[in-house]
Amino acid sequence: MKKTILIFVLLTSSIFAKLNVATTYTYLSSITQRIGGNLVQVTCLSSPKLDPHFITPKPSLIAKLRKKDLIIINGAQLEIGWLPPLLRSANNPKIQNGNKGFLDVSAAITLIDKPKTVSRSQGDVHPDGNPHFILDIHNSIIVGKLISLKLAQLDPSHSQIYTQNYKKFQKQMQHLAHTLKTKYKSCQGKKVIQYHELFNYAFKQYGIQNIGNIEPLPGISPSSKHTLALINQMKNNKVTTLLQDVYHEKKTARFIAQQTGAHIALVPHDVGAMRGTHTLETFYTSIGKAICQ
Repeated sequence: MKKTILIFVLLTSSIFAKLNVATTYTYLSSITQRIGGNLVQVTCLSSPKLDPHFITPKPSLIAKLRKKDLIIINGAQLEIGWLPPLLRSANNPKIQNGNKGFLDVSAAITLIDKPKTVSRSQGDVHPDGNPHFILDIHNSIIVGKLISLKLAQLDPSHSQIYTQNYKKFQKQMQHLAHTLKTKYKSCQGKKVIQYHELFNYAFKQYGIQNIGNIEPLPGISPSSKHTLALINQMKNNKVTTLLQDVYHEKKTARFIAQQTGAHIALVPHDVGAMRGTHTLETFYTSIGKAICQ
């Protein structure tokens, strides 16, 4: 009797075992959960409150990676400064780059802003192109498709569920994208300033013109000379909106706003980066509202 019960327990646990997934950012966790439902256990390695380029590779993150079946990363070298040492130390062959349990979603995205040449004189440029593609809601649909295919590959017995969940997700995101595009159609051609080149994909979605950045170069703090030149540029172009992310310093933006009368709009860069942005729907709605109003 005991043997029968033990066999039943083992069979049941194997049938209902969840895929153990790690993601590098919260938007990836959100999409993975939507596609995987109760068939996945998702762990995010970073906080949306922090600079996504510079996540501290804590030892606790190594432990989280040791028993994962899959890791899903943004890619386009956004994690290059912190993820590789974690993967090496985790010593989990499943999730090493090139193996079945490793998914780089940037592989399916048409990246913009790819530099013609790369040198340290240009600042912290991304040689593959701008990695902040998730700011365009349409790219979430592409990412969702890629994740659904990967989950089905690792767990073929539930492939139909992953496909059904993706189709539902696709329909929801397409509807929201259309709603936002219609709502903010009038902001096409609007001129803005941003701190870091975070929102270029969203600008492309809404037809926004970015005429300058508070950073003189990517990853380089603004100098007084650059800030004054930016103020004059804003005045000449009648720019009234300055877009600020949650993790860069805000002192410079406040000074520029005082000198120009521009409105500072705080824009989330990831799901959960700001209060009221803990779902994909509220995340994308907040982006549209901040950029276009």
